[in-house]
Amino acid sequence: MNKGFIKFITDFGPLLIFFIFYYQSGLNLRVAIPPLIIATLLSLAIIYLLEKKVPFIPLTSGIVITFFGGLALYFNNPIFMYMKPTVVNILFALVLIFGKFFSKEPLLKKLFKNSLKLLDEGWKKFNDRWILFFFFLAILNEIVWRTQSEEFWVNFKVWGLLPISFLFTASQIPLIKKYQIKK
Repeated sequence: MNKGFIKFITDFGPLLIFFIFYYQSGLNLRVAIPPLIIATLLSLAIIYLLEKKVPFIPLTSGIVITFFGGLALYFNNPIFMYMKPTVVNILFALVLIFGKFFSKEPLLKKLFKNSLKLLDEGWKKFNDRWILFFFFLAILNEIVWRTQSEEFWVNFKVWGLLPISFLFTASQIPLIKKYQIKK
């Protein structure tokens, strides 16, 4: 099987499973959470089997999904799931911020060193933009879940956050081109 396809399935499969169970259960978040947790843990196991390691972002997301999903189920309170994207995005932003102070180079440089070759100034700007973007996503998630219906939030999480993230990533191409190390 194609490694790219497997990566796609491990990245988006749990979200798709959550979405399917949510709608097939009549918009019942409590029914959709256990399959999400199981699919997430299976995805992490598959990643580990293929790569003999689990990258930081999927591992962190898996821990947070399991933790907040477990809290939502235990306390029978969906607020924990609503807050999960907020917490994940703030965590990522804070990791990048603390990396600025405790690492000689931006953490994104360490994460993408094999795929991106940028000048130091480019890495700094790239890192700073992702910090701001993660905080933006956290604030946006808070606004949506606090002002909209659960169904709207679920759709926003699936069909809103992913395109927003894709558009932001695409918007970084000029920065990457400007600071790319020419060979």
